[in-house]
Amino acid sequence: MEGMTFIVKTTTKLLIGIIFLFGIYITFYGHLTPGGGFAGGIMLACGMILMTLAFGKRMSLGKLSDFYASLLDNLGAFTFWTIAMLGYIGGYFFMNFIEKSNPFGLLSSGTILTINIAIGVKVFASVFAVFMALTIFGRFVSGLISEDED
Repeated sequence: MEGMTFIVKTTTKLLIGIIFLFGIYITFYGHLTPGGGFAGGIMLACGMILMTLAFGKRMSLGKLSDFYASLLDNLGAFTFWTIAMLGYIGGYFFMNFIEKSNPFGLLSSGTILTINIAIGVKVFASVFAVFMALTIFGRFVSGLISEDED
């Protein structure tokens, strides 16, 4: 059986939704509260890492494969670049081209919300991909070391 004990798996099942929901909240409301795309992306990645530690690599790669993590990473970077260039077309780099609404509303910041979402997606996918790569690379290296000792 892959993963950790029943207690860890049950606790993870209870917490994973809260972790993801809070990460999305921090990403979307980062222009109004402390947080933003980076902090929200880290929280989302930590949720996936917790799922990997509790249930095993096979389950987490079933939820987000390395191909889709790379795709999300590139999509986040491309979206960020596109927002910057759309502002440049309007007059200067990162110009706020989305009209602002009521203060303290979700859409009160113009392009900052879209930038936070792009950065959140990029950080989430990048951190998860790096974790998976280090996990796989670590097992590969430890396998090489144990073969040398034999």
